[in-house]
Amino acid sequence: MHVRLIDIAEVIRSKNAGPYELTLDIIFKEPEMFERVCEADVLNKALFAKLYGVDESKVLDVIYFTPAKAIKATLIRPYPSGNRGESDVYGAQQHGPLLDIAFDL
Repeated sequence: MHVRLIDIAEVIRSKNAGPYELTLDIIFKEPEMFERVCEADVLNKALFAKLYGVDESKVLDVIYFTPAKAIKATLIRPYPSGNRGESDVYGAQQHGPLLDIAFDL
């Protein structure tokens, strides 16, 4: 089955995880779809690194949190929050690359 993340997720968002890290949250609508995505391991460090144009070592963690039907990824920010050259102090506009993801389950 070919699915778009935007169709199976209730929430897709980004936010600061301190001044040096960015957190991406994906909260699924249905527990069954969350479980299928987790089993398929399609939202992994390699994918987040590719989407955000960083080395995989900059993706600190991808956590599957079953009670919330959520996947959380944490990345090192390219610039610290509020630093010169940084364009999103709160990290709230960094989820865009996740909106176009599609994959087979």
